[in-house]
Amino acid sequence: MFTIPLGENARLSPLEPLHAQEFLDHMDRARPNVDPWIPWAARSTDLASATATLQSYADKQAADTGRIYGIWLDGTLVAGVMFTRFDGPAGMCEIGCWAEEAAQGRGLVTRACRELVDWAFGERGMTRVEWWVAPGNTRSIEVARRLGMTREGVLRKRYPYRGTRQDSEVWSVLADEWPPAAEVAPASAFASADKTELDRLMAACLGAFTNTDGTAPRLDAIREVFIPQGLIIAHTGNGNEPFVYDLDTFIEPRAKMLTDGTLTEFSEWEVSERTEIFHSIAHRSSEYRKSGFRNGEWFEGAGRKTTQYIRTPAGWRMTSMTWEDF
Repeated sequence: MFTIPLGENARLSPLEPLHAQEFLDHMDRARPNVDPWIPWAARSTDLASATATLQSYADKQAADTGRIYGIWLDGTLVAGVMFTRFDGPAGMCEIGCWAEEAAQGRGLVTRACRELVDWAFGERGMTRVEWWVAPGNTRSIEVARRLGMTREGVLRKRYPYRGTRQDSEVWSVLADEWPPAAEVAPASAFASADKTELDRLMAACLGAFTNTDGTAPRLDAIREVFIPQGLIIAHTGNGNEPFVYDLDTFIEPRAKMLTDGTLTEFSEWEVSERTEIFHSIAHRSSEYRKSGFRNGEWFEGAGRKTTQYIRTPAGWRMTSMTWEDF
């Protein structure tokens, strides 16, 4: 059985029928979080049904139509990823994920999904990897975003769940869009406490603008991740002078737009990054995407960021960020 390290004393390995009892124990912990999104979570309630779930994936793997893998943290099964559909002749597959609370917020699922996408494109020659998700499953949507997937649309009332028909969002990434291996940090890099902290700061910074599904933006998070003297610079190109903001002048107009109806269902996320750490200073180059409604009209955008960090007595903080849209 292969094992792929994911950092933080975590590993990715095939999940097989012999793991049925461990899988059942994990499902009992995870069910409140995953039951609405993973159909077999409600069906895997005893040893026989848990075994049947894993056997169904063993049968899919034998037929080359699906696979399932577990994520173990400190020796305990806490999450997993899967090929829910795998069609080699068509060059298309679908991946999915789940996690109990102990695995959330660590990036383990995203790293595991990158391994699956790498394998699908690099080893099996797939053309398209899909991600189907309920609109309310915000954690799963964030994974799709971090993988650089594109939201293609919504299939309305696609399937029933406990008497109510549910929508499905469809996200995807194509082989020619997938970053080369050099652009994706190796698993060993994620074991670094410094890198983990820089990832957290960037996620908090970008997440401060989110107002999807009724979420209120949290622009004060910008002050938490930057030093008080931080600068944020917008490079518009075309020979124009850049806009240079301190934290107050950057936050105030954006807080207004995100709460007065100008920008709704807005979010912004990284699709690739390269981070270099030099003792107590660091630099990060990112590509990002964003989407939402501007004055009632749907829009999508993309661009680049460079971010500088220093290690302060209170921990890592951002000192400056420069961005430009494509």
